[in-house]
Amino acid sequence: MQPAANNKPKVIFVMGPTASGKTDLAMRLCDHLPCELISVDSAMIYRGMDIGTAKPTPDELAAYPHRLVDILDPTEAYSAAQFRADALVQIAEIQQGGRIPVLVGGTMLYFNALQQGLAQLPEADPELRARIEAEAAEKGWPAIHARLAELDPEGAERLRPTDAQRLQRALEVVQLTGKPISQHWREQADADLPFDIIPIALAPAERSLLHERIEQRFDIMLRSGFEEEVRGLWERGDLHAGMPSIRCVGYRQMWSWFSDEYDRDTMRHKGIVATRQLAKRQLTWLRGWQGVHWLETGTSNLVSDALKLSDPAVI
Repeated sequence: MQPAANNKPKVIFVMGPTASGKTDLAMRLCDHLPCELISVDSAMIYRGMDIGTAKPTPDELAAYPHRLVDILDPTEAYSAAQFRADALVQIAEIQQGGRIPVLVGGTMLYFNALQQGLAQLPEADPELRARIEAEAAEKGWPAIHARLAELDPEGAERLRPTDAQRLQRALEVVQLTGKPISQHWREQADADLPFDIIPIALAPAERSLLHERIEQRFDIMLRSGFEEEVRGLWERGDLHAGMPSIRCVGYRQMWSWFSDEYDRDTMRHKGIVATRQLAKRQLTWLRGWQGVHWLETGTSNLVSDALKLSDPAVI
């Protein structure tokens, strides 16, 4: 985060794990400050994916418009680089209107790309990738993860032992450059942003409370028509399980149920577990974010505390 003691305009980040109440807090900020919202969510970008993404309702979006929501069809892909370019345009437009941009969501890769820029990494090496894939086929991706942990503990901590594509890339980078991918991340320029960031992270005090909120929200989604929503996507005929949209948490598990990989109860269980795993990864990202201001979900003074951090006198 850039130092606060300068004349740059401020941009508020409202971050946190899934189901922590980020969207509600961001909307409450708009009740008190001249804010406009920008969504930082790799699932809410898709049209027709509303219930499973916990997208704000149509009434909420009418009262509190979110930019970068419903911008793509589920057949399309979207990268962190595209998000960064789009978000910078939206931020500039909001600031030109004399208002405060509030970026809200849980896609930490997008937040990081916006703040830090994107590392200049080497091109892929097909021969090296083939060797890594062959080793993974023989020993399993967890073994690749263990090897990466020896070479790049910080990078390995951010990746799951089953995250084949990213593990392969991280190991490829360290072997091609002699530097761990985490070092590339740290060395990339702080992207001379024309604004300062006020980073706010929202989470329950106890992990068990977050788990309860995740389970409750998943069940509310199921009662609210999540199955019918995904069924509509399934019946389109132009989507498949390998697409980024269908790999989103909840959608992936529902898709597997429709594919007869398991029953409905297993789908519910796997969906909740996958959401908890997502929350854990989000918290890991946030704990490494320097200068972040932590707020506790559900406290009576939550909004007032957030307003103190977002004092319009310093914006």
